[in-house]
Amino acid sequence: MTKDVVALTERMPDTWTLLAGLLSGGPDTRLATVADGAVVQLTDADGRPLASVEAPMLVQVPGEVRRLLGLDADRPVWWTEVRAATTAKGGDRLAGTIATRLVTRLGGAVWPPAALVPDVGTPVRDVVAATPAAAQPAVDVLTDDVAVVIQDRPVIAMTAWLSETLRAVADSERALQLVTPPTARLSLPTRAVLSGLPNRWVVQDPGRGYFDGLSGAELRWENGSFTATGKLADGYAPPTPPTGRQLGVSVRTRHRATTDLLLGGALEEAWQRLTGTLPAGWGTAEPAGAPWSREELSTYVRERAEPTWLVVVGQPDRPAIATLRVSVTEGGVEEDMTLTVGHPEGGPEPAVTELPGLAAELAAHHGLVSLLAQQRHGRADLTVPCALEGPPEPVGFALGPGEVPEIGLTAARRAPSAGEPVQLGPASRAGMYYPLAEVGWGGFQELAQHLRATDGRGKPAEEGAGGANGPESTGP
Repeated sequence: MTKDVVALTERMPDTWTLLAGLLSGGPDTRLATVADGAVVQLTDADGRPLASVEAPMLVQVPGEVRRLLGLDADRPVWWTEVRAATTAKGGDRLAGTIATRLVTRLGGAVWPPAALVPDVGTPVRDVVAATPAAAQPAVDVLTDDVAVVIQDRPVIAMTAWLSETLRAVADSERALQLVTPPTARLSLPTRAVLSGLPNRWVVQDPGRGYFDGLSGAELRWENGSFTATGKLADGYAPPTPPTGRQLGVSVRTRHRATTDLLLGGALEEAWQRLTGTLPAGWGTAEPAGAPWSREELSTYVRERAEPTWLVVVGQPDRPAIATLRVSVTEGGVEEDMTLTVGHPEGGPEPAVTELPGLAAELAAHHGLVSLLAQQRHGRADLTVPCALEGPPEPVGFALGPGEVPEIGLTAARRAPSAGEPVQLGPASRAGMYYPLAEVGWGGFQELAQHLRATDGRGKPAEEGAGGANGPESTGP
């Protein structure tokens, strides 16, 4: 499996300290940079990679180290990823030696603890490289159709490496297939990437062979990729006992593009209403390293001037995680966010009663386009095991005041839902919230069909398209 090691150091690794760690391979090794200089590779004399070291990142957000690695860190740490080539004999020892040298000089800890090398004075000379599978340092096997990444971590997070690999794989029109042992769990950002074909989470179980971690479909390696056999893997079942519930909201907002636009307001409002706290931190990947700041987030997005994907995390004692995508469209600046809040069994109930008020606030002050709230049984720590989990059920849907005129206020008020629709704001600029907890996805589909079937005057779309005298009256 994987040969990933993380050095968690008290001080920032400087150039000379990193070089000292990279010299663990002995005098016959060479250095190269990839990923626009963000990754330093240790190679053999023929240029074949032995290990890769990512640029250190400062993690200032409490709880991120524990969430992803299971280690306590009571102060900010510098997180440096070291990944040995999976096919390199002795690569795990080399990665451990590099990380141990960093920690020895700078203080801190090595993950996994077993990778700590007692004696780092002697270079690791007997590492045998294999022909590289791909230019991306995280890819272990590359075929015409897929890029295979092999990892063994407690939580498979959307790290900078995995995010960059996903981008490169998509650019090459391949699928990403992530192979893990059955003990691994996915973070929600990673699950979102692997929840639909062609990407796939492949679980390698000595007793059951290969199977899809999200669907339980039995898999086999055939023609250069893992493909389904049409059978369900033996023993794929719901996790026991139940571990909690999750409340998720997916929100789209739209704003006028101005130089002083402050992003993240809708996300912050949803976070406060559903958790009672503010977000703890944000970043461009996991771990989220920077403390929460709408100002800094907005500056970062503005300087990129291109679609930007971000992850936002909650306080250690209040599990919550969100992804945020910001893009510029013809209509303005759009924010697409998905926030999920974890609730342990026996703890406070999911804040479903807050949803109409949240929708009203977003409609009045944050450019709400739409909101969909869902609830499901799942782990309260918001990680995803390779076991059958029940599907989410809708609990509420909302449209912003810019969308209701396209339907007509009267038609929007008469739309079917589990209870009386709630008007958001005055009639001159009204949004609508629809409770759905009692009607499920069938009720949501009925609601969606009703909203699509009317025009801005609340008439059926076929009638409204042609006016009172029929379709012919619309001609030139």
